[in-house]
Amino acid sequence: MMYNVKALGEQGVEHFSIEANDDQDLHQQVVGRGLQLIAHARQVGFRLGSKRHFPLTIFSQELVALLEAGLAIVEAIDTLAEKENRSFVGEVLEKIQSRLYEGQPLSAALAEQPSVFPTLYVATIRASERTGAIQEALQRFVDYQQQIDTLKKRLVSASIYPAVLCGAGFLVTLFLLFFVVPRFAGVYQDMGDSLPASSKLLMQWGQLVEQQGVYLLAAMLAFFALVGFVITRGRFKAAIMNSIVRLPKVGEQFLVYQLARLYRTVGMLLQGGMPVVTALRMSTGLLPENLAPRLEKAIVSIKEGKALTSSFDEFGITTPVANRMLRVGERSGNMGEMMERVASFYDDELERALDWITKLIEPVLMLVIGIVIGSIVLLMYLPIFELAGNIQ
Repeated sequence: MMYNVKALGEQGVEHFSIEANDDQDLHQQVVGRGLQLIAHARQVGFRLGSKRHFPLTIFSQELVALLEAGLAIVEAIDTLAEKENRSFVGEVLEKIQSRLYEGQPLSAALAEQPSVFPTLYVATIRASERTGAIQEALQRFVDYQQQIDTLKKRLVSASIYPAVLCGAGFLVTLFLLFFVVPRFAGVYQDMGDSLPASSKLLMQWGQLVEQQGVYLLAAMLAFFALVGFVITRGRFKAAIMNSIVRLPKVGEQFLVYQLARLYRTVGMLLQGGMPVVTALRMSTGLLPENLAPRLEKAIVSIKEGKALTSSFDEFGITTPVANRMLRVGERSGNMGEMMERVASFYDDELERALDWITKLIEPVLMLVIGIVIGSIVLLMYLPIFELAGNIQ
C-alpha cells in the first residue's frame, strides 16, 4: 500500500510517497533513508489500469551516452524530454528541466520526486556532484542495477519449473477430487461395507462434493483469499524470513543473498565518495527485519571507532571469506571496490547453490506429486481390483 510521508532529514522537512507493507515496514524504510519519521497517512482509493513506471535504468543509460557525447546536463535532459512521448515520463523530465533552469543541481531536482528516484540514486548523484564525476556515478548505478536484476532473474528462473510442477499437480488433484471421485462414488454406492476403509472415505468425499459442491467451492475460494491476505502482511513475511534463516542450508544461502545486496549497494555508494557510516545507514532498509538490527549495531560500533571488519564480524553480517577480503580493502584503502568484489563472490556462490537446490527439488516434487495423484487413483480403483480377485 502507498503512504504519504512527512519526514525530517539533512535538507529539512521532506514530503513524499512510499510503498510499504505496513506501518512497521514504512518506519524501517524511512529510517533506512537516513530520515526521521514525523507523520504518515495511507493513500485512500484504487488506481485503474497499469501502474505508472519510470524506466530508471534506461534513463541513466541514455543520460550517460549523451554526457559521453559532450552534452551538458541541461542539454542532455532537454534531449531526453524532446524524444519522450509517454506522458508520465515526460512529466518527470519536465519537472527536472524546470529545476535545472532555476539553477538547482541535478540531485536537488531528482530529490523532489522520491517516488521515482530512490534515495540511493539521489545520494549517488549528490556525492558525485562534489567531485564532478556524474557520468561515472550514473554508469556505476547502471552496472549496479543490472547486476541486481541479473540476480533476481536467476532466482525467478530457478523457481519457475518447481512452481509449474506444483501448479500442475494441484490442478490435477482438484480435477480428481471434484470431478472424477464423485462419479466413482455413484458407481460404488451400492457396495456398502464391502469397500476398503480408505476407499470408503474417498467415496464419502465424492458424495459430499455432489451434495455440497457449491459450498465447498466457496469455502475453498474464501480460504485461498484468506491465505493471500495473510501472506501479504509484514508480520507474516517477517515470521517466514525468521523460519527460513533457521534452516541449516537454506538459511545460509538466504544470508548470502542479503549480504550480496548489502555489499553491492554500500560498495557503489563508497565509490561515489560517500562516507562509510552514511552509506551503511542508507543501506539498512535493504535488509530484512532479522538482519537490519545487526547492521544498526555495527554502525554504532563503527562510529565508536572500531574497524568495519571487526564490527561486521562481531554482529554476524559477514562470512569468513568476505571478512578476509574486506580486511585487504581496509589496508589498501579501497573498500568500495572490495565490497563489490565480495558481492560478486557471493553471487557466484548463490548461483552454485541454486543449481544444486534446483536439481534436488525437481525430482522430489515430481515424486511427491506422483505419490499424491497415484494414491487417489489407486483408492478409486482398489474395489475393482478386489472384485476381480474375488471372481477368480
